[in-house]
Amino acid sequence: MNLKKPDFWNNKNLLAYIFLPLTLITHTINFFKKFSHKKKFTIKTICVGNIFIGGTGKTSLSILINEILKKKYETVFIKKNYINQKDEINLLKKNGDVIAKNNRINSLMHAEKKKYDFAILDDGLQQKNIAYDLKIACFNSSEFIGNGFVLPAGPLRESIKEIKNYDMIFLNGSTESTKKIFQKIKTFNENIEVLEGEYIPQNINTLDKKKNYLMFCGIGNPKEFENTLLKYKFKLQRKFIYADHHNFSDEEIDFLKKIALEHKLEIITTEKDYLRLNLKQREKIKFLKINLKVNKINKLKKKLFDIK
Repeated sequence: MNLKKPDFWNNKNLLAYIFLPLTLITHTINFFKKFSHKKKFTIKTICVGNIFIGGTGKTSLSILINEILKKKYETVFIKKNYINQKDEINLLKKNGDVIAKNNRINSLMHAEKKKYDFAILDDGLQQKNIAYDLKIACFNSSEFIGNGFVLPAGPLRESIKEIKNYDMIFLNGSTESTKKIFQKIKTFNENIEVLEGEYIPQNINTLDKKKNYLMFCGIGNPKEFENTLLKYKFKLQRKFIYADHHNFSDEEIDFLKKIALEHKLEIITTEKDYLRLNLKQREKIKFLKINLKVNKINKLKKKLFDIK
């Protein structure tokens, strides 16, 4: 979804309550989805999705799961071919085979024909007509569920109560409120396994942290990117935030480069954003390459290898 999340999605303010009656539409659609006939596949299916819109680390977790499984099995990523999400498809392609048709069921049928053992679906928890073997719901610790309302009054695709129907929870990022988040999750599913993770930069030694930087990005959770840069002592002087999956024009990139030149700044962005740029736009722009580190990694591995 190509948007900037409105501020009222974080708080139960007047605007949120104005939109609250419209959430009946979302609740109704989700209710009838539950009665969909669920198609079961012979290929093992792992869905890494989210309830909260954008910026929860599901693509990074999908890549990590692929790294674990591909040592023993033939794996493939499944990504629905949304026109505004080519950046995520390109990032997945750097890490493994990808099938990206307009329909996830068609993609899974193609994966079966190709004799893959595991299909890792980046997104798709709200597609209720697929009987996934493992369902992982991802959240960002800094935002968790926002104001707790579903669309359009809040940032949730479905009620937080749906946690009871999932197999694992992944919390991306560590905050002071993590304990409270754990308690909230357990009220809906007492036995669910909760994993935590954080982003670890991989190319930090190639970047000069003595210089001043201009940061820009168009991702679901830009604050997480900013916090990672600050954690590793980057000196940020300017920042420009765009909508998630934003396609940058030449004029926009030229403007950023002009600001950087005037103020003697280096330009840095995310790997996702970098992959969205054309070759000319990439000139004089650096990106932070990150890997996801997950605690309780052995519990994740056990869950994956226990899939029957």
